[in-house]
Amino acid sequence: MQVVVRHDKAALPDEDLVAATTARAVVTLLADSRAERGEWSAPVRRWRDGRIRKLVRRARGVRWERAQVVPGVTVTDGAAAVRAYVPMPTRPLPPELDALQVSGTTFPPTTPAQRDARPAAVVTVALSPLAEMTSGKAAAQCGHGAQLAWETMRTQGDPSLPAWAEDGYRVQVARPDEAGWRACADAPVTVVDAGFTELDGPTETVRAWWSAAR
Repeated sequence: MQVVVRHDKAALPDEDLVAATTARAVVTLLADSRAERGEWSAPVRRWRDGRIRKLVRRARGVRWERAQVVPGVTVTDGAAAVRAYVPMPTRPLPPELDALQVSGTTFPPTTPAQRDARPAAVVTVALSPLAEMTSGKAAAQCGHGAQLAWETMRTQGDPSLPAWAEDGYRVQVARPDEAGWRACADAPVTVVDAGFTELDGPTETVRAWWSAAR
């Protein structure tokens, strides 16, 4: 799945907001009726049945506007804007996406004040303190975590799912220290990155949980 984040140097959002917005965009696309049983269902099904890799690119200005024509959904939250695309072959990509840069996507670190000002969400996605990642990589991993949370909640008929949907699939991004990471070892969702980019070998990157599971 290709994902594009708006990277406007004049008004950069903080990296946790980008990660949270990426997670929302991924789940919003998967929950869309076109992905469930419409024109997007076949490519989404093929992708979900295989590896759920996500590639985060960045764009601004005209390139961001051009990227809106490729099928997908855009989610905006404050200064953050992210578009998740209907899964497609990695080659050839639509020219509107192929020209966009992947590596080195970095946003400003989230300050404690920014983190404290954000309301709680139904789903929490925690990033491992043991894995160093760029903002783009962290956003992709949060997208994985949110997707697995959504799929698990649907399978289990979890009563928290309707409330999450009503809230636009908003997530809370947490960055626990090592003690906090150990404390959430029983989270119902865990993501292990295969190590194709940035990380060396299989690495646990994200854990996720929701209100009914903790």
